[in-house]
Amino acid sequence: MLHIRLQQLRGAALGIGLALTASASVSAQSRVVLPAGSVIIVRTTTPLQSATARTGQTFETNVEESIGVDEYTVIPAGSRIRGSVTMATPATRQQSGVIDVVFDRLTLPNGSTFQINGKLTSTDSAERRQIESDPNAHVVLVGERGGIGAAIAGAGSSSNSNNIFAALGGLLSEGRDVSVPAGTPLAVELQSAVTLRGGGRLRGAEGSTLYTATDRIRVAQEALAQQNYYRGAANGMLDDATRRALFQYQVDHNLSATGNLDGRTAQALGISLTGSGVGSGVSGTVLSSAAASMVRRDAQNLVSRFRSELAASSVGRLNNARAYTQADLELWFALSAFADNASLYEQIVNTGGNQNAAVLAGRALASAARRVDSVIQTSRASSQTQTAWSNIRRQISTIDTAGGY
Repeated sequence: MLHIRLQQLRGAALGIGLALTASASVSAQSRVVLPAGSVIIVRTTTPLQSATARTGQTFETNVEESIGVDEYTVIPAGSRIRGSVTMATPATRQQSGVIDVVFDRLTLPNGSTFQINGKLTSTDSAERRQIESDPNAHVVLVGERGGIGAAIAGAGSSSNSNNIFAALGGLLSEGRDVSVPAGTPLAVELQSAVTLRGGGRLRGAEGSTLYTATDRIRVAQEALAQQNYYRGAANGMLDDATRRALFQYQVDHNLSATGNLDGRTAQALGISLTGSGVGSGVSGTVLSSAAASMVRRDAQNLVSRFRSELAASSVGRLNNARAYTQADLELWFALSAFADNASLYEQIVNTGGNQNAAVLAGRALASAARRVDSVIQTSRASSQTQTAWSNIRRQISTIDTAGGY
């Protein structure tokens, strides 16, 4: 009996230990980072006027659209972001009013609060270009320079009032007060990353979801490069160059110009961001239409290049004076098969009718790529051919779930 009791206790302890481990794992997995540079659109709940505002005054703004990060909702609709006035100067006959603000607290509907470090920015293309022309620009509200009774302007690298006025110069000549009505949209840019706890798991791509995962950013960079918005490396990093490319793409396509890779922008770029079908259990990344087309073109060009290296004609006639190896012909066959598969993959992605099939097709294409990997090292392929293949391998790295590249 004692032995049985001990076994029962051990089993119970093991069960509790496994439960705690699983709970800790779920807890760790649900911690989500909203990266620095993310832009959140809010609306003011009360008027903001330079004639009456005072330094130190706080005001509330509402987040009207739930914000997700990759797979989780992190900022539900109805959350509030607190702003604080750091400088307020009323208008005079010679000088417009100015308000300088920061954003310091996020409050979720359940009462949870998080300290944030947010600054004012703009989603207007002309204003954003002005702001980005100076990497240290400080953004303030200036009286009567825009449709909401105030405009956003870059004002140098310091929040000191004298420096702000000197930087604004002629922009202050209107002599009008800042008057921001309640319900006015403002753009808050996070200067520091914020770690939040993921709420409900997203069931599909949503317009307000922000995508930050490396594979998704890489696909976006490739799609932006294909359309001449991005000229950097497809490294999966959501850096300033990538955000600028996203911003310009959004401006040109009448999207909310935040520089975020959100669901609406991803859809416009042709990026497939979900890989799960109801009851299918299939998940994975799908290349954008532009990226799939690039892979197909590069593969076809590579087949032509290697055929020339083999001194083979377009109808398969080989040079009688040349001694070929088994690896040479196997590589030719493998590259040709990969190019054909890349063409099929492009068709599946472009039809967009079955997301699960597109994910599985990507895995099949990656499998065909691994056949090329297995023979290219033993063949007599030139360094140019090997470099071209490495480039293709990088292009499809996000859909190769078996890894290796």
